Amino acid sequence: MHMTTTDYTKMMKDMMGAFPVDTAAMQEAFKTQAALTERMSKVVLEAAEKSTEISTKWTKNTLAKVGEVSTIKEEPADYSKAMTEFASSSAEMAAENMAAFAEIAKKVQMETVELMMAAGKDMTEDMTAAAKKATDDMTAAAKKASATAAPAGAKK
Repeated sequence: MHMTTTDYTKMMKDMMGAFPVDTAAMQEAFKTQAALTERMSKVVLEAAEKSTEISTKWTKNTLAKVGEVSTIKEEPADYSKAMTEFASSSAEMAAENMAAFAEIAKKVQMETVELMMAAGKDMTEDMTAAAKKATDDMTAAAKKASATAAPAGAKK
């Protein structure tokens, strides 16, 4: 027997129709994924905002210190003193700001791990619910199909 494309398409359509798909479970999984993406975006944006604040403050403080160094001094020794103070305060500011950046990175890491663990749990629950629903639907469809296919005189 030769099957045409139309026959094959109809057969596939009929076969797919016999296996119900739970779109609600799929939508729930997509919602979970969208919620994760939204929460991750907030974590990243908050970190970027705090990093920008630190960088801006650091730059302003550095410029203020450069202004102090570049003013005219009374004694030649005062220039050396000003440079030493600038180097010392710059190193101190660098240490403080690097520690602040490290805190931001640590917070992002902790929040990311928490989000991924929570999302993993949610997604596992969504997938388990979808799989259970699909199994129940398939079982019901199989029972219905076998009941319909059984000959009239056969025992059930």
